Amino acid sequence: MAWQWFHRLGSPRWFYWKTGAWLPWLAIASGLLLSAGSLWGLGFAPQDAKQGDSYRIIYIHVPAAFLALAGYYIMAISGAIGLIWKMKLSYLVMRAAALIGAVLTFISLFTGAVWGKPTWGTYWVWDARITSMLILLFLYIGVIALSRAFAREQVADKACAILALVGTVNIPIIYKSVDWWFTLHQPATIKLTESSSIDPSMFYPLLTMIIGFYCFYAWALLLHTRNLVLQREWRTNWAQQALADRTPAADR
Repeated sequence: MAWQWFHRLGSPRWFYWKTGAWLPWLAIASGLLLSAGSLWGLGFAPQDAKQGDSYRIIYIHVPAAFLALAGYYIMAISGAIGLIWKMKLSYLVMRAAALIGAVLTFISLFTGAVWGKPTWGTYWVWDARITSMLILLFLYIGVIALSRAFAREQVADKACAILALVGTVNIPIIYKSVDWWFTLHQPATIKLTESSSIDPSMFYPLLTMIIGFYCFYAWALLLHTRNLVLQREWRTNWAQQALADRTPAADR
């Protein structure tokens, strides 16, 4: 059953029609969670003893950084599935994940710079964590550029997948950079194997924002992938029907 479902998911047509029903629920969930988390974190969480209110940028910075890293794995795994099982849809997921991941990485770097000014006294340092995150942004941009550099989509897909897989070596470096080298960046405050160092009154709104970002990421990934599916399959009858259904009657 699982194998059959896996192969069905590889069908662009099946994916497009099945995921349409998921989008409203993901949009509602992400909207509620992000609204509640931002209001909770920015309005009701206590001030930090050392950083005052400047720490509140973590409610954007940390979820964006989490998704930038997790999204890279999604991109690389999608590329690997395309190379191994020749699934066209996985390449489209890879392309969609590249664009979203680049935006999230930029948000992470930008909010980190804004946070760094009052905390470290400077917007930017060539810190191990920050530098490796910058490399992550370049990897995302590289995949996006490669996807548009070849006339044949099949060649572009394979080149993007290879680059994405090679770039996975950077993800463990980002995770462990604060442990392996002396850096200005603070160690991880949210830990899975031991107790977190952040107070619960600050942690719960942050957790709400992280879950909200995951829901938003899933919504954005599905939406962008569906658009790429229609772009690539526009010659088929089902794609033309789907495009007609999305076009308002007044514009037909």
